[in-house]
Amino acid sequence: MPAGFGGIVMFYGRTEILKDLASLWRKKSASLVACRGRRRIGKSRTMEEFAARSSCTFISISGQAPAAGVNNATQLAAFVEQLAAQSTIPNVKVETWMQAFRLLDAAIPTDGRTVVLLDEISWMGGYDSGFAGCLKTAWDANFKKHDNLVLILCGSVSAWIEKNILNSTGFVGRFSRDYVIGELVPSEARQFWGRRVERLDTKDIVDVLSVTGGVPKYLEEIDPSLSADENVRRLCFMPNGALFQDFNEIFSSIFGAKAEVKRSILEALADGGKGENEIARAVGGCSNGHLTEALYELSSAGFISPDRGVNPLTGRRTKRGKYRLKDNYSRFYLKFIRPHVEEIRQGVFRFTSLSALPGWNSILGLQFENLVLNNVAELIPYLGIGGSIVTSMAPFRSDRTDKGGCCQIDLLVQTPRTAYVVEIKRRREIGVEVEREVAEKVRRLPIRKGISVRTALVYDGDLDPAVESLGFFDALISSRKLLGLA
Repeated sequence: MPAGFGGIVMFYGRTEILKDLASLWRKKSASLVACRGRRRIGKSRTMEEFAARSSCTFISISGQAPAAGVNNATQLAAFVEQLAAQSTIPNVKVETWMQAFRLLDAAIPTDGRTVVLLDEISWMGGYDSGFAGCLKTAWDANFKKHDNLVLILCGSVSAWIEKNILNSTGFVGRFSRDYVIGELVPSEARQFWGRRVERLDTKDIVDVLSVTGGVPKYLEEIDPSLSADENVRRLCFMPNGALFQDFNEIFSSIFGAKAEVKRSILEALADGGKGENEIARAVGGCSNGHLTEALYELSSAGFISPDRGVNPLTGRRTKRGKYRLKDNYSRFYLKFIRPHVEEIRQGVFRFTSLSALPGWNSILGLQFENLVLNNVAELIPYLGIGGSIVTSMAPFRSDRTDKGGCCQIDLLVQTPRTAYVVEIKRRREIGVEVEREVAEKVRRLPIRKGISVRTALVYDGDLDPAVESLGFFDALISSRKLLGLA
């Protein structure tokens, strides 16, 4: 396993981001970088890895999590205290962010490379409406004069970063990069099992990913020597399990007082995708600006996806899509952990296996479908698209077609001349009936003239050899391929 920053091990993936960050050193000027994504997704860890590989001075300062008694003075004091611990700057009292940023500027060496990470920036600046303006002034007057500086603004509340910094007129043209960090792709996630992965049935790995998704912090907690069922029992169904309370912790820290309405939205999406009006009815209110804002914040934070694709009949992008709960851990918590919170706290809940959980089999397909939809780019090499431009990759649903009934497709991949109907299945055994199901979807698909239709099956389970020999599917993509094992 590659060594990480400060002796930490187990850093996997993020290859393209790290390569792109390294290219900033070839500039002859300072770089301002934004980094956003869901909590536990490895934003800070990736930036630490970049600093470690750059052989540079590294200063990391994090905002304090919202809590009773935390205010702007608290944030300023924590900023200077952390800075003093990592430099020769004294731990002095400051009253404004301009004073704090001047101290940071004084701590940056005049020679050699320096990476400064301002982590959880929304916590840091959320108590002072003038924070962003002070940061912009400090960048223009001080920070950008350091030719070998990369200043990274990192946070989990993407909507706050967009509103107050990225979309602020004061920062226009100043950012060199804006990274949105997502889950690890399956071929990266499976590395947490080490060499054992070669001996395991893919079901053992996919079961864990169906609970954790590709969230690095969750994957770090697994014990690769144990079965999927035992890992899930330890992580989710024990009072001290790493994933037992994490849902409430991340929601409270990201959304604060607004957390409850956002939990209600996730609950509404736990059994499948819904449009905005359907969500409004489910949460007991009409579709309005507050709901639209909540959906946007959940989407920016990486919990849901609007899945707006191109209409294959018109060739135009749809204005409204169905929102999907894309975070596998959130669905698992809402469906299987939260109903048993008290029993788990008392140590009396007995978990034997995932398959024994009431309703697990009905949710299993949604969890696997999420894994695929969250990693659609990984399918492109297997679809034979080649150098074609992909115009859309999203689920498709039409409630009425001129060919009878609705048409619901797990994933519709479109290029200027071809539409790929992708079926996603996870079953113990997958037989030839899957061909009939997809053939009917192809028949009902409303599509404009001049577009060819091809088919693909992404699956986890035992595939009947007849499915391949019949030749109906243009591509068969097993979970082993997604995991990089075939």
